[in-house]
Amino acid sequence: MSATEIKFGGFGGQGVILAGIIIGRAASIYGNKFATLTQSFGPEARGSACSAQVILSESKILYPYVTKPEILLVMSQEACNKFLPETTDNAILIIEEDLVKLKEPKPGMKLYGIPATRLAEELGRKMILNIVMVGFFTAVTKLVNYEAVKEAVKESVPPGTENMNLKAYDRGYQYGLSI
Repeated sequence: MSATEIKFGGFGGQGVILAGIIIGRAASIYGNKFATLTQSFGPEARGSACSAQVILSESKILYPYVTKPEILLVMSQEACNKFLPETTDNAILIIEEDLVKLKEPKPGMKLYGIPATRLAEELGRKMILNIVMVGFFTAVTKLVNYEAVKEAVKESVPPGTENMNLKAYDRGYQYGLSI
């Protein structure tokens, strides 16, 4: 695998940064790969646009910033509108399909959608939509293996919430396998 540039986008409070941390941790600590993470968010803690940029590679990463995302995962319309123009023409676009409406993807782009908020609500907590998205991301991209991400989820979420978050991860992963 050469370096893969990934951007996670949404608004503050959706767990965008945590999603990026989990994928980077899974790749670097549990997957024997190299990873970098940079993050960006607005001045408000909740409700403003934010993003996490992750690079995964089999070899050392010399430049830690995403310049042209090959994978874009978005959980808000604002993030989609802002970050979609930055992607490569043949990028993979992963959307929270109830919150993001795409007029037309770029030619050659692969589009995957999941009702992550609804699935999280079915599990009892809307707040875990980011972990549902992480599971879906894992299934459709196959960049990091299932067990590595599962371990990263357990290590990254607040103590006492591991079981709920693992259920969310599995729900997203199974949804991704089914499409």
